[in-house]
Amino acid sequence: MRNTLLDPFEDIPRSVVVTANDYAAGSSFPAHMHRRGQFAFACRGTISVDTPQGRWLVPPRRACWVPAGVSHGMTMCGPVTMLNAFISQEAAAAEELPSTCCVYGVSELLRQLLEEAIDVPAMYDIEGRTGKLMSLLIAKIASMPPLSLHAPLPRDARLARACRKLFNQPSIAVGLDMMAAEAGMSRRTFTRLFREQTGVSFAEWRQQVCLLIAIERLGAGQPVTRVALDLGYASASAFSSAFRRVLGETPSRYLEVRRATPGVAD
Repeated sequence: MRNTLLDPFEDIPRSVVVTANDYAAGSSFPAHMHRRGQFAFACRGTISVDTPQGRWLVPPRRACWVPAGVSHGMTMCGPVTMLNAFISQEAAAAEELPSTCCVYGVSELLRQLLEEAIDVPAMYDIEGRTGKLMSLLIAKIASMPPLSLHAPLPRDARLARACRKLFNQPSIAVGLDMMAAEAGMSRRTFTRLFREQTGVSFAEWRQQVCLLIAIERLGAGQPVTRVALDLGYASASAFSSAFRRVLGETPSRYLEVRRATPGVAD
């Protein structure tokens, strides 16, 4: 069921409002939507975002953009500190923010702008310093690089059901024939429909799912080798290579940076 959470700032005549909240591990929000776009920055911890179109994973120091009106649920993978910038539809359109969910890298400048904006009153002076700060904040959000931390769901109910099963039991070893049988389709039909409806091959999608789950488990403190083998990789090095192609750093480096970042705890 889709629910609309009416936040007290939804109708404030300002382009953006920034909030900060701490959540315990495992906290979750069922499907809901906002009349403003939500830029959710994981200052600490990892956030999983689910929509009817797929799953997005938000590691520490990254953020997810959820456009206005998009139904989404969130789950906190470990303790999370989340900074949210709620942006009006008009401001989002003016900066050409996307109409679909995306995960973004977050620069040090943007992080500092978000942290400073937390203390800005909701009815800030548009023409004053705070107005300029909030305008710069939106512009910087729009300039951040998108990251490949998304596993789309096909529209076909049979495909989506099989994909959700792999979400729950991820393994790089799950083959095309196994998935086609799970969906009740021939290999040829499954392959054609899957690419048509997700834009990627099943092999690419399967790897993406495994990497998203890996980020969750690494964020929970599980050892790299254990995560790699549990997900069906032949070795930790094979897993590390795939991880680096997506996040730009090895799992070990990812964990080192995460531990060294102020405010990011294990």
